[in-house]
Amino acid sequence: MSALNATIPNSAAQADNGRRLAWDARLERFVSLAFTLPCLAVVALCVLVPCAWLFFLSAFGADGKPSFENYQRILDGASYARIFVTTFQVALATVAACVVIGVPFATFINGLPPRRSVIFLAAVLLPFWTSLLVRAYAWLVLLQRTGIVNSMLMWLGITKAPLELAFNHFATVLGMTHIMLPIFILPVLGAMRNIDRALIRAAASMGASRSYTYRRIFLPLAVPGIAAGAILVFVMSLGFYVTPAILGGGNVNVISMRIARSLSNYSNWGAASALGVLLLVFTALLFALSYGVQRVLLSRQRS
Repeated sequence: MSALNATIPNSAAQADNGRRLAWDARLERFVSLAFTLPCLAVVALCVLVPCAWLFFLSAFGADGKPSFENYQRILDGASYARIFVTTFQVALATVAACVVIGVPFATFINGLPPRRSVIFLAAVLLPFWTSLLVRAYAWLVLLQRTGIVNSMLMWLGITKAPLELAFNHFATVLGMTHIMLPIFILPVLGAMRNIDRALIRAAASMGASRSYTYRRIFLPLAVPGIAAGAILVFVMSLGFYVTPAILGGGNVNVISMRIARSLSNYSNWGAASALGVLLLVFTALLFALSYGVQRVLLSRQRS
């Protein structure tokens, strides 16, 4: 009987503790939501409302009536197709350059002692301290026909005439790679630092060479970070304007430049909005694709 009497208060105390824990959890969720609401309001005001306005403007023709003529003009115009192809070519070339340069450099930083790696990481982040416009014009000074690179090549006797290094796809991709490389290296380096070192030591103890360990163990484990960095670089490269305008010299026409031209020269908000909507849709599809790819890669790692 005494054991039963002892159990009843304990059960009541446990139920009371459960109610208090549930109340604390609800209060914590409410406080978290209260702190999040201002951020959500800013996102809705600065992102969702302008995007919705783009969709609204693109659905009206020149006569002010609802129409899909803006999208039809894009589908029928060969110049729009060339602009989209050029934009994706430049973005893919930038991603390829970042992968070729960034993966070995991130591997090098990852293998350094902590103090030395901080120095090289600061060197990676150094371009963030300089304006994008200044960096674009700096590359123009280096690559133009009378620039430093052509002058050095002619002085060394490697070339007899100045090379066309500026105002083309090469200069555009080079300038965009310079800007996007730190953004690519950071997620790759984060993924490399999360790799369990015990796996590398186990492979070495089993007689695997350093190159074999890097190719078959280290690099596959870093693939999710490489994929995340590549997707980030590609998406951001789709919307570049300043670098293609300066280093492309009018010979590299991308979507952002066509949007600006539609607004500044023709004040055609419908056509510009339709281009913006298509670019937004492509970006959303790319994010969905990257999310699926990352889930597959992570599932393979776990298996």
